[in-house]
Amino acid sequence: MDNRIIGHVKRVNGPVIEASGITDAMMMELVRISEGRLIGEIVKLAGDTAVIQVYEDTTGIKPGDNVYGSGMPLSVELGPGLIGTIYDGIQRPLEELLEACGEFIEKGVTRPSLNRDKKWHFIPTEGLTPGSKIDSGFSLGTIVETARVTHKILVPPGVSGTIISISSEGDYTVENIAAEIETEKGPIAIKFFQRWPIRKPRPVKSRQPLSVPLITGQRVIDTLFPLAKGGTVAIPGGFGTGKTMTQHAVAKWCDADIIVYIGCGERGNEMTDVLTEFPKLVDPRTGTSLMERTILIANTSNMPVSAREASIYTGVTLAEYYRDQGYHVAIMADSTSRWAEALRELAGRMEEMPAEEGFPAYLPTRIAEFYERAGYMIVQDGSEGSVTIIGAVSPPGGDFSEPVTQHTKRFVRCFWGLDRQLANARHYPAISWLDSYSEYLNDVAEWWETTSGAPWLKNRAEIMELLQKEVRLQQVVKLVGPDALPDSQRFTIEVCTLFKNAFLQQNAFDDIDRYSSVEKQVRMLEIILIYARRGAEAIQRGVTVVKLRHMKIVQDIAKMKLSISNDDITGLDKLEVRLERAMDQLESIYE
Repeated sequence: MDNRIIGHVKRVNGPVIEASGITDAMMMELVRISEGRLIGEIVKLAGDTAVIQVYEDTTGIKPGDNVYGSGMPLSVELGPGLIGTIYDGIQRPLEELLEACGEFIEKGVTRPSLNRDKKWHFIPTEGLTPGSKIDSGFSLGTIVETARVTHKILVPPGVSGTIISISSEGDYTVENIAAEIETEKGPIAIKFFQRWPIRKPRPVKSRQPLSVPLITGQRVIDTLFPLAKGGTVAIPGGFGTGKTMTQHAVAKWCDADIIVYIGCGERGNEMTDVLTEFPKLVDPRTGTSLMERTILIANTSNMPVSAREASIYTGVTLAEYYRDQGYHVAIMADSTSRWAEALRELAGRMEEMPAEEGFPAYLPTRIAEFYERAGYMIVQDGSEGSVTIIGAVSPPGGDFSEPVTQHTKRFVRCFWGLDRQLANARHYPAISWLDSYSEYLNDVAEWWETTSGAPWLKNRAEIMELLQKEVRLQQVVKLVGPDALPDSQRFTIEVCTLFKNAFLQQNAFDDIDRYSSVEKQVRMLEIILIYARRGAEAIQRGVTVVKLRHMKIVQDIAKMKLSISNDDITGLDKLEVRLERAMDQLESIYE
């Protein structure tokens, strides 16, 4: 516990405290307030006065209370035991706080972020002996953290030198020393965990181009608006359009190695759904619980607003730590609008000049700093790792022109806009194919076409063109009715309706439909396009749209997402053969 008094409380304004008599403090230093030792952070210094952002309820704090310094910035603990743990916004383990003080967190109560008593089995890296030269980022050895995650004990950034001693294979707690290293500044003992400031990005060797997609199993995302590993995406939508459910689906089924789920200012019942559902779900790739690759940060709307501001930095720092071990990490930030609202409230209490809609003038900078920490990297030991950021945005009234949505669009390359009408029609995921876009299309096209052997980019462009035509035709239909259209244009509407229902709409509660493999998505799209091409040719030969609509094979195509599993790709091949045969028979009647 910190005992160095660096000043005294002068003024209390909610979670913002002004302290005077500051003699020895630095910007962004972690401090403790009063004898209750509330956690805070210095955010402004002027002469002997400091403004402190407190991450707990300040009720009962009064002028004259002591301010205790720590000499270090607000940091997180990084080591084995992070996976499967539920933290608050400043990395306090909530399950341990529940045991300590019940369902409501008491002021000043804290527990170590990593379990100090649990022993982990450590296997040192082969060939490491006293005298070996090592650099920062080098793996001293491994610990099996879960069935899916092998945890590397890394040399902290900025540390390099010669090994004096290294622990032999055996069981250790995180407080034990893994190795001693002789550096230019003298010997350093490296424990099995390290600390890192949350607002400082962890260093890497280089940033790589984004060319591998993050496969989510959601067809509207993977096929129409793909996201690359290391990329950034915003999911804006009004209340009830399915932002949280879309993030849940991506978190459950995407092919990232690690998921960091940040409930930033969301309702407690939504976080409860995550906490109760994730442990029961089975990862389709490993057959184990999804919690064996998940870290949860629960900072709900009834928790202190300043901790909400810190929560996304806590989450992205944990993600960077696993990225440095060579893992591909996906961050779900739900929602960045609540984080921006916390910035606005704190800026108002610090009497800063407001900008548009009361948000602080530095809002775009903070959003950019957050999303810039994503990327596909060569990390310090030469291996590859990535951090992908999927940020939900909650614009008031579904207004996409408000500041958080507009500034976020500047810094992300993918946009999954949620549509109120689709959500009301129970079409989920309610991602609008008109408002959404992805700038990763050309980057990931080679991967898709090499993996599937199909002209993926061409097929996607073809179906998107049909969807654009259908929008224009629907405007005509509203004016004059569908019967006024020629059969060729009515057939375009029929194909798009089939595509929306059979492909874009996905049932998260169906065992077959909730996840679609790459092969299944590609084959489903090809079958629908074959129907569109052959049908257009048939109409030119005199076949009516009614005849095409009433073909039995069309009903089978509409049900293929539910009837044919990911493992039964031959079922889709047979469906295509039957479609070609049915079209041949229909055309032969009109020859």
